[in-house]
Formats: sequence, C-alpha cells, structure tokens
Amino acid sequence: MAALTRPNLFAFTELLKPITWFPPMWAFACGVVASGVPIAEQIELVVWGIVLAGPMVCATSQAVNDWFDRHVDAINEPNRPIPSGRIPGRWGLYIAIVWTGLSLVVATQLGPWGFLAALLGLLLAWAYSMPPIRLKQNGWFGNLACGISYEGLAWITGAAVMAGGALPDARSIALALLYSVGAHGIMTLNDFKSIAGDRRMAIRSLPVQLGEGNAAKTACWIMALPQLVVVALLWNWGAPFYALAVAGLIVGQLFLMRYFIAAPIDRALFYSGFGVPLFVSGMMVSAFALRSLH
Repeated sequence: MAALTRPNLFAFTELLKPITWFPPMWAFACGVVASGVPIAEQIELVVWGIVLAGPMVCATSQAVNDWFDRHVDAINEPNRPIPSGRIPGRWGLYIAIVWTGLSLVVATQLGPWGFLAALLGLLLAWAYSMPPIRLKQNGWFGNLACGISYEGLAWITGAAVMAGGALPDARSIALALLYSVGAHGIMTLNDFKSIAGDRRMAIRSLPVQLGEGNAAKTACWIMALPQLVVVALLWNWGAPFYALAVAGLIVGQLFLMRYFIAAPIDRALFYSGFGVPLFVSGMMVSAFALRSLH
C-alpha cells in the first residue's frame, strides 16, 4: 500500500482531540456567568469566546503537543495519528502552526483582552511541549501551565470580555486561580497512562517523580484543597447555599478519590470520567454564586 502524503479528515480531527476542548470552553462559560452581565447582551462575544477557547486554542495545544511528543507516543500510544503515520511527514507541525495563526485571527473578534489572553494561551501551549523550554519535562511546571491555561485564563477572559475588556473583580480572579491550581491535579491523572514512555524519554511527570501511589495522593490533595478554600470564600462572601453545594460536590469527590488511590494506574481514567465532572460542576456553582452577589 502506498504511503500517505497528506492526512485525511478523520486523522486531522483526531489530532485536534475535540474531547479535550470541553474544559477551557466550560471555564470561559464560568467566567461569563460570574461576570453578572446578561448573556443576551453579549451573545456574539460569548460564541466567539467559546470557539476560541475550544476548537482554536485548545485544539492548537493538542496539535503542538502531539508533534513534539511523537517519539513518546510511539512508545505509549503508537496508534495516535502522528506515530501511526496517519498524519504523515511534517504535517503535524504544519497543522499546529496554521491553527496557531487561525486562533489569533479569531481572537481579534474579542477585543484587546481576548487577543492578549489567546496569545498568552498559545505561548503556554508551545512552551509546554516545545524544546528547549518544554515545561512538560517536569510535572510540577507543565501541569500548572495547563491548569492556568485551561481554567484560570479561560475564566478570567470570559469575565473580562463580558465586562467590555475591564479586569474582573478580585473575587472572580481568586476563584479562577483556585480552580487553576486544582486543575493541576486533574492534569496529573493523564500522566498515569504514559509512565513507561515518560521514564524512557526522561519526562519527569509526577508519577515518575513520586511513584504511582504518592502521585495519586498528591493529585487528590491538589484537587481538594483549593475547593475547600472556595467553600470558605463563598461562605465568607455571603453565599452559604452555594458554599454548601460545592462542599457536597467535594464529598462526592472524596469517596471517588479513595477508590482511585487504591489502584491509580487502573482507575485514573475512571476518576477522570466520574470525579472530574464533580470538580467542574463546582466551578459553575461558584460562578453562579458570584453572579448572585452582583
């Protein structure tokens, strides 16, 4: 069979990983809600923002990561588009570059704040994967960059865009940063499937640095503690019912965390599927809490 000279549509879509677009799109929506501005007043900006957060910037980050991780993926996940040859030659790099440019074009629709936020997100995406910076070489730095980009930056951008480009209030920024820290733990969940390749390629993910059990416990603490601070803040700001709702979601996560910690490699995907939705639900509850306080 002749070798492929260009990717087909299915491989191209798989490279951009639509399933990963949800977190930044959700975080942007949380920022929109937290702003207190009626969505109907800025519906066009909301749509542009959601497109930018997911199908553009997040998709770019996935293409960039797959290109620079192609040697690791050949060990861990050889069926992915680039190591399998379904994205042949240097097409993976070309797609990453083109999608970066298209993301910046879309970002112009969101004004100066939206453009600068997109630029920062794209810089973090390239810095995360590309040598010599390659933040993902150390799980502490790489996961933090992802958490900030996927959650905090998207949340703050959503709130700022709704406010006409003004900096969101301190309460919204505080929640965005707390959920960014919590997302560090979520990013660690993705590292359990890649331990063998990470060790061979000297990528110091938390499971490689700390061992499987300690990394699982660390990830759970990092996810739980910021949420507990969110509960305390919401209570202090005069939103007790919202605080109790977030607390209830944390309790659900704690039960699932115990199950995950007992066998982290086998159950990381399970926790991603059932525990992470409780985390992101708490984000939206917190956003509505701020909306109620405006």
